[in-house]
Amino acid sequence: MTHSSWAYLSNYLIYSAMAVYTLAFFAHAYETAWAVRAPEGPAVEGNLLVKTLDYSRTERVARIATAFMILGFLLLFAGVVARGISAGRVPWGNMYEFSITGALAFCGAYLVALRKYDLRWLGLLVSTSVLLTLGTAITVLYRPSAPLVPALKSTWLVIHVSAAIVSGGVFLLANTIAAAYLYLDSMEQKGERKAWAKRLPSLEVLDQLSYRLVAFVFPLWTFAVIAGAIWAEHAWGRYWGWDPKETWAFITWVAYAAYLHARVTVGWRGRKAAWLCLFAGSTFLFNYVYVNIWGTGKHTYSGL
Repeated sequence: MTHSSWAYLSNYLIYSAMAVYTLAFFAHAYETAWAVRAPEGPAVEGNLLVKTLDYSRTERVARIATAFMILGFLLLFAGVVARGISAGRVPWGNMYEFSITGALAFCGAYLVALRKYDLRWLGLLVSTSVLLTLGTAITVLYRPSAPLVPALKSTWLVIHVSAAIVSGGVFLLANTIAAAYLYLDSMEQKGERKAWAKRLPSLEVLDQLSYRLVAFVFPLWTFAVIAGAIWAEHAWGRYWGWDPKETWAFITWVAYAAYLHARVTVGWRGRKAAWLCLFAGSTFLFNYVYVNIWGTGKHTYSGL
């Protein structure tokens, strides 16, 4: 196959992944909506019709939704690999490639965590986020497959960017869980959880899971920042220049370090910790979206 053939194959695989993720989205939406139903009799509690949960009737749909998520991941993985083959390099040379690989990392983090934790309820949010990322990538950020610019031809591209992509995927999963914590907490503050929300984990479980994900991946993000500084010295003759990309990467590091410090030494839990986690995640997203697309500096040529 020629390089152009691999590029076309990559595009088809990514379009196919989007189609499968769309099916996963609808399956998860059906699972969420139809798990709540009214009872078959005139059962009432006071003057209110009692709603019950029937998970058995959506269990098959839930398993199909997870299967779609796995299939979408495999198709997206193949699309990323084909993109790399078409360009003759690792597929992280511009914002389009970073976005499709970031979506892959986000979904991969969800599927790995799903093996240990009951996170299937996050499938609707994960599939939506992946679809939005891929949709933006193919419509706004797409660039034809091409060789790297000279400054990016380094082994550090593989080391630095791969660490950043994996870290970003896990960070975003932790932020999604923190957002779910805040939503459920506000619901409980007003009274009992709604019927569909009773199936979700307790606030304590969500709080601990978000913390564990951040604590697990923070050392990798630290390594990514250090590796970026070493690469900058090789490419530009200085370790740190307060380029907008570098500055916001450091701000993200400080924000997540503050989150971990607040939990371990100050004892922050629950709502305050969740808000701090979301703040840290917002700095990462700002760096990824605003600085990459509209910012200026030495990183703008690559979108990295």
